[in-house]
Amino acid sequence: MKRFYYILFALCIALTSCHIKLTPEEEGVNGNIVEIERYDRLEYRYLTTGDFSALQQMNTEYPMETRTLIEDVVQLGSATDPDINTKFLKFYQDTTLQALIASVESEYANVDDLNEQLSAAFKYLKHKLPDMEVPRFYAQISALDQSIVVGNGTVGVSLDKYLGANYPLYIKYYSPSQRKQMTREYILPDCLTFYLMSIYPLDHFDSRPQLERDLQIGKIQWIVNQVISKRIYRNRYEDAVDVYMKRNPNISYETLLRMTDFAAFKVVEN
Repeated sequence: MKRFYYILFALCIALTSCHIKLTPEEEGVNGNIVEIERYDRLEYRYLTTGDFSALQQMNTEYPMETRTLIEDVVQLGSATDPDINTKFLKFYQDTTLQALIASVESEYANVDDLNEQLSAAFKYLKHKLPDMEVPRFYAQISALDQSIVVGNGTVGVSLDKYLGANYPLYIKYYSPSQRKQMTREYILPDCLTFYLMSIYPLDHFDSRPQLERDLQIGKIQWIVNQVISKRIYRNRYEDAVDVYMKRNPNISYETLLRMTDFAAFKVVEN
């Protein structure tokens, strides 16, 4: 089954909750429709103590997530290799990665705020896009590889990519502009942007003119701005979509996302 993987650096947000009525079955604990599953804590147990029961739980309860992490994120080989468990454990024994794992455990001891933000955002999106499936979310530690992994109805959040702009390891390896975006506040827009990109792909994206590709992303950025009630994305492509939607306020999100008449958007040249 095709998966989508994205390395993300998104933008700071302030979430405004919206009140949308859902059925009791759609709402979880405390009215949330999103609860991030703590796969990262199983990683922590196995990768810091070698607890084999944690590895067994990873393989039985999260087989797809474990395969994705091993094969596609850190790229250690096939998950079915006889010695893959040893390779996996050895890879994370690097002292830098062990410190990273400990930092995640400390910084993200509680993710209630993220559950609330994601739930409010997806309630809003369900109102605007009724046929959209709300994905299942899980947290992971990717060894500073991919920030967000989207595929098969799931969104994986690599918490080790969101430890704060002044995290010492980031200062060593990332530019100031990159580090500015590697904070807790950027998880929500990252998830929204790249989940929408995965479920509303532009056909023949790679072969289309750059302008059309930029405008498709601009449409998604405009929607994310609406969801969080703040214009965190602002560029000439998002501007063009904003102008179009102000002139055509009755256009639905679904119609906007599926539009391929890119001539309708007037991009102002720099």
